[in-house]
Amino acid sequence: MKPNIAAMTSSHPLPRRSAAEQKKFHAAMTELWEQRISFNKLLGLKVLSLEPDDVRVRLDMRPDLVGHAGYGRLHGGVISATLDALAGMALMVALGEKHHDESADQVMHRFVRMGTIDLRVDFLRQGIGSHFVGHCEVTRLGGRIGSTQMRLLNDQGTLIATAAASFVVS
Repeated sequence: MKPNIAAMTSSHPLPRRSAAEQKKFHAAMTELWEQRISFNKLLGLKVLSLEPDDVRVRLDMRPDLVGHAGYGRLHGGVISATLDALAGMALMVALGEKHHDESADQVMHRFVRMGTIDLRVDFLRQGIGSHFVGHCEVTRLGGRIGSTQMRLLNDQGTLIATAAASFVVS
C-alpha cells in the first residue's frame, strides 16, 4: 500500500505543548541558565523573562565584576559574557516556540547542539550602575543558524552596550 503523501504534507497545525509543559520548560530554562551553567552562576545572571517577544536577564553589580578599579565600572568581559549567554537563552526560547509541539525535555535536549559562532559587542558607555538588564531579539532562526541582537542597560535605563551574535542551533 502506498503512503498517502497528501495527508503527510497537509498543513494541519501541530498541537501546542500544554500550559503545564510550558511551565516545566520555563523552569528548566531558568534552572539551566542560573544554576547549571557554572559561568552564568559565577556572574550571577538572573532570568527576568522567557517570553518569545521579551527575553531578559539581570546582572547585579558586585566588586568582583569590576574591570576598572579607579572607576568601579563593569568589566567588558562580563558584558560580553552576559550578552552571549542572553543570546543563547533567547534562541532556546525561539526553538521552544518553533517546536511548540515538543515536550520541555525534547526542547531542552536541543541545547546540546548549540554554540556561539560569532559575537560582536559594541561598548557604548561605561558600565556603571547597581544592576544591568539585558534584552535580546532573535532576528533569524533557520534550520542550522540563529541570529540575535542584544542590548544591555544600566539601572538608570542608559544603554551600555549592544551586540549581535550567531549560533549553530542544530
